[in-house]
Amino acid sequence: MTKRFPSITNKLAPAAAVAAVLAIWFLCCEGEIVPAYMLPSPADVFRAFVRNIGDLLRQAAVTLQEAMYGLLIGIALTFAVAVLMDRFRFLYKALYPLLVVTQTIPTIAIAPLLVLWMGFGMAPKITLVVITTFFPITVGLLSGFGCVDPDCIHLMRTMGAGRMQIFRFVKLPCAAPDFFAGLRISASYAVVGAVVSEWLGGFEGLGVYMTRVKKAYAYDRMFAVILFISAISLLLMGAVALMEKAAMPWKQKGVSS
Repeated sequence: MTKRFPSITNKLAPAAAVAAVLAIWFLCCEGEIVPAYMLPSPADVFRAFVRNIGDLLRQAAVTLQEAMYGLLIGIALTFAVAVLMDRFRFLYKALYPLLVVTQTIPTIAIAPLLVLWMGFGMAPKITLVVITTFFPITVGLLSGFGCVDPDCIHLMRTMGAGRMQIFRFVKLPCAAPDFFAGLRISASYAVVGAVVSEWLGGFEGLGVYMTRVKKAYAYDRMFAVILFISAISLLLMGAVALMEKAAMPWKQKGVSS
């Protein structure tokens, strides 16, 4: 076995893009193309982040708790619904259009209703995260289940395999790549969904913190929170990528015999 090391250009390209964005941002602020009260410089944002790191971490703990609970519930619910829709064709025809329709409703319109029905606690935040993360994983699983080679299923049946064995050894491995693709999207949506729900009602969390600093016109802290949320989302997507490698070692790139 030999391991192929990825080209250094694969890492230089995104780094150069980020550096170019930061440079343009810095020049716009230093040249006063955009007023400082509207767009703080990267240096001001970094200083605000360092000064308020304690508050950010405390608020992030609440938001991450809501996001993780919602994501885990969404995954469990998704598996149950996707398996039933794959097993019973009439359920697929009845429910799939409804799943598509749910994606046309803005989450910003659902959040106030959830707060009205469930109060200002954690329940409406978790519910909105479940709604936000449900669709990508469900579509991924259904797509994976539908891509199974019928000859593999016929072969398993001729060998005396039951439905559960076919699902475990054929359908589930085939759907795994699509599942993790949907999970990567949902992991980032989970944090965004929790923050959006906190905007409209709550006592703690990054969304509440953003509302407070916005009302105080502290835009350096506002940008610091935005970048912090982006970093958290990227870390969650990276964690999903590591889980995918552990679950499907045969898909790891750069390894050849």
